[in-house]
Amino acid sequence: MNIEYRNLLPHESSIYRVIRLESLEKFPASFGAQYQEALQIEKFRLESDIEHQTPERFVIGAFDDQSLVGICVFVKEENASGSIYQMYVRENYQGKNIGAGLIQATINEARHRFSSVDIFLEVTPHNVKAYGLYKKIGFETVTSETEDVDAHMMMRYAKLN
Repeated sequence: MNIEYRNLLPHESSIYRVIRLESLEKFPASFGAQYQEALQIEKFRLESDIEHQTPERFVIGAFDDQSLVGICVFVKEENASGSIYQMYVRENYQGKNIGAGLIQATINEARHRFSSVDIFLEVTPHNVKAYGLYKKIGFETVTSETEDVDAHMMMRYAKLN
């Protein structure tokens, strides 16, 4: 298995849609959208961003040969910060460090495009595997609302390089 990490190209917006819908169907508690509602959306905003290569919004894909097996989205905010969203690796590829590779490739691309950007992400407390991965990569918890099991914890990338 030789995984390639790269930006999705304009003609790949439809394969983004397929994997995004899969992520919502398989792990509904981990994402801020519902599968049935997403099916009704003709075109996701990120599909347009991929097609038009918006600098402030990009999707990094993990490819096994020519097959998209994981995604990670970065969105630049108005200030000197940005957020990672929609991190997902297909089930049969999980546990192979592909998620770590996706996050690192996304961080590298964000730092390349915006040299001094602060990078944030949110994770639900029950998503222990994702939380552990983010900590291992270098994210630190900024806020935590532990009373509500469905609340999200905000994490900030703490490594300077």
